[in-house]
Amino acid sequence: MMSSTTGADAVDSAIAQGLDLDGTPIPSAKLKLYHEVMALEGQRQRSGVTNTMRSRIVRIGAKHLSVEELNQRLLCAEFVPLKDKEIAFYYGGK
Repeated sequence: MMSSTTGADAVDSAIAQGLDLDGTPIPSAKLKLYHEVMALEGQRQRSGVTNTMRSRIVRIGAKHLSVEELNQRLLCAEFVPLKDKEIAFYYGGK
């Protein structure tokens, strides 16, 4: 059984152990595909850290913050505000 199911490292730790957060084995086909895609991502040329930071902030922040709060916080940190397509994607069903 996993020692922790919270925080960003919990999922990475579970994957490394081949176990879901509830302790059940992750099917080998799923692990294989995950590792193949992550290897491809690891080879991708990066253009800048701030773009990646913003993407992560938007993707994760949308789970925890309202559109208005996330947009305001992006602006205060001097990031590009939310784009219409991001609002539609992350908040469309809310």
